[in-house]
Amino acid sequence: MPLPESERILLGPGPSLVSPRVMRAMAAPVLSHLDPELMAMMDQMRDQLRRVFRAPAGSFACAVSGTGTSAMEMAVANLVDHKTRVLSVVGGYFADRVAGMCQRYGGQVRRLEYEWGRAVDPDAVRRALSQNGADVVTVVHAETSTGVLNPIEQVAAIAREHGALVIVDAVTSLGGHRLEVEQWGIGACYSCAQKCIGAPSGMAPIVFSPDALARRVASRSFSFDLGLLEDYWVRRKYHHTICASLVYALREALSMVEEEGLEARWTRHRDHHTTLATGLGAIGLSLLPPESDRLWTLNAVRVPDDIDEAAVRAQLLVRFNIEVGAGLGPLAGKIWRVGLMGAGSSPAIVVLLLGALESVLRAQRRG
Repeated sequence: MPLPESERILLGPGPSLVSPRVMRAMAAPVLSHLDPELMAMMDQMRDQLRRVFRAPAGSFACAVSGTGTSAMEMAVANLVDHKTRVLSVVGGYFADRVAGMCQRYGGQVRRLEYEWGRAVDPDAVRRALSQNGADVVTVVHAETSTGVLNPIEQVAAIAREHGALVIVDAVTSLGGHRLEVEQWGIGACYSCAQKCIGAPSGMAPIVFSPDALARRVASRSFSFDLGLLEDYWVRRKYHHTICASLVYALREALSMVEEEGLEARWTRHRDHHTTLATGLGAIGLSLLPPESDRLWTLNAVRVPDDIDEAAVRAQLLVRFNIEVGAGLGPLAGKIWRVGLMGAGSSPAIVVLLLGALESVLRAQRRG
């Protein structure tokens, strides 16, 4: 197959559109993984990540080589072992994944299940911790499979009251929704490069607060061992061959985040989500979560009963060069997952998507 000649309009759950500025950064000459210039860029990136995560002084931030699942595993590998009592808050595909990851690392996992498409009730977390306690609570901030935003500030506060460390999945929220690692008392938090941050996939931001660093366990993973990665990122000891081009891209994307300003960026994602939700209503479509529980960055659009879900996605791709995502798990065939993240969160994109959807739906109903 030849290389693509035109840019796909990526409006699925990720990856998102990448700006030309970030793509140009990737074209810079490749440096070795221990080159002093590259290490200086990585130092700058660690500072950027601490600021974007809003993490406290004394935190360790880096970007794992891999996607968001790699950062998920790094968080678990260094904070969960066979002695760790884990309460996993599960209301979607990715919350289920982190619970399973904790089990693989030997954690004593209890699952607090809640309805897919709704946010968790903080009082349910309080009751679960009051009954049995936990050392670690895992919770997804932005559940990519359902379009739900969970009340992390309240959950983290309850966990702290019970002496538990909180691991937060912010894969679809970092850079698009308010996220306050220090203010909310989050222990460890991870994300990815290819969603609201706006870089290609391949590096996954993660931060460990001082509290999490103090409560680390002996890692059973070599690739994700926190101590070994600290040695590489901070003390310049060889661990693995990091991709210089992806470092350039993520650093450039983080620079764009900070130039725009986090508050302004959060507002942009909120405003374009609101415009999309209004426009969907005008063409007879609705979102799965109630308004109070909705993500701005990932929109779970209900598929009408008279519509072929997969055929709509195929026509959007063929006729309009637009990619949207399908539902996962119990929501397969029931929703489209529409991402408005990073460079893809813009007025022009919203108008284009609404027009394309209306056209495809009308054609399908005409038969």
